[in-house]
Amino acid sequence: MPDSLALATHGKAPFAALGYGTPHGVAWMPTVNARVLSPQGAMADVWHVSAPHIESGTTGIARWRTDGHWLLGAIDLDEAAENQGLAELAHRAYRDLFKTLDQAGAPHLQRIWNYLPQINADGGGLERYRQFNKGRQEAFLEAGRAAFEGAPAACALGIHQGALSIRFLAGQQAPLPVENPRQVSAYRYPETYGPRSPTFSRAALADIGDGNIALFISGTASIVGHETVHPGDVLEQTRETLRNLQAVVDAANARGTAKFSLAELDCVVYVRNPSDTDAVRGILEGALGADAPLTRHAVYLEADICRSDLLVEIEAHTVAAGQLRP
Repeated sequence: MPDSLALATHGKAPFAALGYGTPHGVAWMPTVNARVLSPQGAMADVWHVSAPHIESGTTGIARWRTDGHWLLGAIDLDEAAENQGLAELAHRAYRDLFKTLDQAGAPHLQRIWNYLPQINADGGGLERYRQFNKGRQEAFLEAGRAAFEGAPAACALGIHQGALSIRFLAGQQAPLPVENPRQVSAYRYPETYGPRSPTFSRAALADIGDGNIALFISGTASIVGHETVHPGDVLEQTRETLRNLQAVVDAANARGTAKFSLAELDCVVYVRNPSDTDAVRGILEGALGADAPLTRHAVYLEADICRSDLLVEIEAHTVAAGQLRP
């Protein structure tokens, strides 16, 4: 990340990045407004492209950059400055997100990151996460987008300050959704989890060219079927999360010739209680080894998970050579 910032000062900024603890106001690197718990401090996921021309623009409240094939967009809505509820704000944000895809000519969502303050708090009779899900799904359906099978990979985390923030990656080809056989698909959750189900697939596979396939794994936690397991036990929740990640990797490996490995994933680890960070890291190192790419490169952030009884969540991405099966 420091190398990318240094390049940018000489007019050679990367295509785009997602920053963790990085400076605000860098046009090509929208940030995640969460406290970094990693000992190495600020980090970023940086995307490089070979296209000579990068176009930037805005569509409503969405800011975006595209090379003509890929698009990274960002939306920030300060609830304190808006006279709308969270469901309405989520609907508005996603409406402009879909308009962005149409305007910029990048029709297919690959991955979405959602961050909202006080995700587990009551929002006037309905938990804020459930309010968010309501507005999000309504926008998907209104735009004629896949809100169930075929929904993009995504995560939704609670931040302690700042705006409702959405980051999204889109491209020219529709990704191949992947589900976890150990879990009920999130978009098929029973109504006990809210009036509208979460709109995302457990993972997505995308052909990124040059014989390479990207795997985007949604936020993954200690859920089996549709129920939280190991409540109150961060160690067992982390172990269960690893089992779910492995199940998703196995399912992805069955969808083509690309072979992905749990140990080689690039991860963001969201920890509800900062004091649990060392314990979570210890489980990952014990399971995969201290030298595994996952454990060496993981970004740890303080964040509330979408269920109040969940203490840790891990999202991931990686790339491997291969082809997708039709």
